[in-house]
Amino acid sequence: MRARRPGFPKTLIEFQRRFSTEEACEAYLAECRWPDGFRCPRCGHGTAWVLSARRLRECAACGYQASTTAGTILHRTRTPLVVWFWAAYLMITDKRGFSALALQRQLGVARYETAWMILHKLRRATVNANRTKLRGTVEVDEAWIGGVQAGATGRTRHGRNAALVVLALEVGVGDGFPGRLRIRLVPDDTADSLVGFVQEAVEVGSTVITDGWTAYLALPEAGFIHERTVEGSGEHFINSVPHLHHTIGNLKAWLAGTHKGVSRQHLAAYLDEFVFRHNRRHNLAAAFQTLLGLGTTRDPTTYETITGAKDIPAVPYTLSQKQAGTRRRRKRFVPAAPTPGAANP
Repeated sequence: MRARRPGFPKTLIEFQRRFSTEEACEAYLAECRWPDGFRCPRCGHGTAWVLSARRLRECAACGYQASTTAGTILHRTRTPLVVWFWAAYLMITDKRGFSALALQRQLGVARYETAWMILHKLRRATVNANRTKLRGTVEVDEAWIGGVQAGATGRTRHGRNAALVVLALEVGVGDGFPGRLRIRLVPDDTADSLVGFVQEAVEVGSTVITDGWTAYLALPEAGFIHERTVEGSGEHFINSVPHLHHTIGNLKAWLAGTHKGVSRQHLAAYLDEFVFRHNRRHNLAAAFQTLLGLGTTRDPTTYETITGAKDIPAVPYTLSQKQAGTRRRRKRFVPAAPTPGAANP
């Protein structure tokens, strides 16, 4: 039987009241770890002494000390739990998302680097390794994410600085609103890349709706029902994937408006965050617990994992040359890192 989730605040004021101290945050972690009451991992005894300052429960029978943060991204963190809780809450409740600079200002974090690292650790906790594939009717399309570049239009690929992403969105599910979303960075718009993404993200036998790009003609051979619409131009334009085009617009506006552009090395992590907030928008309690790694035995992402690839130059992914210049003048902390795998919840 699935364990019940602890109650979750429904308003900002309620959240502030409930998680105002380290002890309150630690107690919530313990409730999530042992929803039916404490059980010693070693002897199974049901009574423990609370050592909240050390984030531990000590078994009254055998003395074993069980950590309330083990298996979460909070394990061994030096940052107060209150800051982590607020960062996770702000990330899931604000549709615009939060930049590291905004988080630093809102929570009074001393250093920009700390706020940046908190958000990136949270982003890397959004991926659900046991996620199921999309099903039913799915819209699929690709889009360029990046700055304005002279001479680069349409499907121009050679010499282009922007990144190509492919998206899949469930449509016509439940009450008619779009369902789950998947996004991946791809090297090109060939059938190997696009259809390969569909095979990994969508159940075989599903109906896949696309525009007229010829790479998608291989979908029936891969076991999908393919609905293809040539969009045309001008007054004859037909929007083949209206729900997905709206989502793509939201994605680009979010990257440009909230983050003022992101680096190539970390773009996949930002895509993971966007997908996560889209897919969990109706269940904030589950989203909050997933971000903190509660109940998933998730190891925290290390600093070296996020900033380890020093040989990859940082490339600003902004939506205008003016923004790119502004970002260089500010000299913000943007450590280089390998492009993460394009897995989404």
